[in-house]
Amino acid sequence: MDLSNLQPAKGSVRPRKRVGRGQGSGTGGTSTRGHKGANSRSGNKKKHHFEGGQMPLQRRVPKRGFKNPNGFEYATLNLDQIEEMVEKFGMDTLDLEVLTANKVVRKTEKLKILGRGELKSKVTIHAHACSKTAKDAIEAAGGTINLIGG
Repeated sequence: MDLSNLQPAKGSVRPRKRVGRGQGSGTGGTSTRGHKGANSRSGNKKKHHFEGGQMPLQRRVPKRGFKNPNGFEYATLNLDQIEEMVEKFGMDTLDLEVLTANKVVRKTEKLKILGRGELKSKVTIHAHACSKTAKDAIEAAGGTINLIGG
């Protein structure tokens, strides 16, 4: 056996049914499409979401909200997480380079410090934004917060 004499398995391939070739062919008249209705007409293409005339799902379900094209979300870091990092690694400054190296924040994200938990260590933090309670807690512990512009 070689490529020149390959054939499909016996009975696996049927000849194409030629419809609409007169009454004598047995498939004339309606050409196996039935009588009337959209499916009997030429050029009938149903949309992929067509549900037989029933109100389609994407029109039944109401629209909710919107996606702000100019909006973004901060990557957040709480005071208890900062305290944990300071105790674990002995850091006295936290900036984006250190946090991206330790995979706490991605390079493209902006960092915001939030005030959950308490901070006992004196630490210098560089972030894009900071809540008022977090800023007060950092300064009460003797640390500083430097806001990055942009």
